[in-house]
Amino acid sequence: MTAHEIPRYHAPMNLHSAGNQILIHGLLFVGVGLLWGLVVPHTPYPRLALGAHIQLVLSGLLFLITALLLLKLPHRVGSKSLLIILTSVYLTWLMALSEVANAWWGTTHMLPIAALQANAPGAAPWQETIVSLTHISAGLALIAAWTLLTIGFIKSPPPKSPSP
Repeated sequence: MTAHEIPRYHAPMNLHSAGNQILIHGLLFVGVGLLWGLVVPHTPYPRLALGAHIQLVLSGLLFLITALLLLKLPHRVGSKSLLIILTSVYLTWLMALSEVANAWWGTTHMLPIAALQANAPGAAPWQETIVSLTHISAGLALIAAWTLLTIGFIKSPPPKSPSP
């Protein structure tokens, strides 16, 4: 049997599994953010490092709330929406890690106000590109995820089956 003959079946995203993954990522975001807070004053651009610290902790709280909503309240968030929400979590990791790196790089294009306050000089074009692309992709994914989450809760909850 060749690779072309292997049937491809993708099971829909399981709510419990996705919710638990988002919950774990939320906990990890907060933990990494708290640990990163210890490093902030030791970076070349502490103002940018502080932004990464805040980003990590607040993203963690956002994902903790998202997971709790998904796992504990009735909703109609579908499997495709769950996949987009989970994708936004991974893209947010990339964005947050680019902010951590930016504490040494000092980029100015994507976060000009913070860069100005940090007296950042700008960075190599590839560093500016990484920070910009991770912020744009994660930002768009988070907007899509939050929109889908909101729609899933605005829709009427699934009817409860009568108890015997």
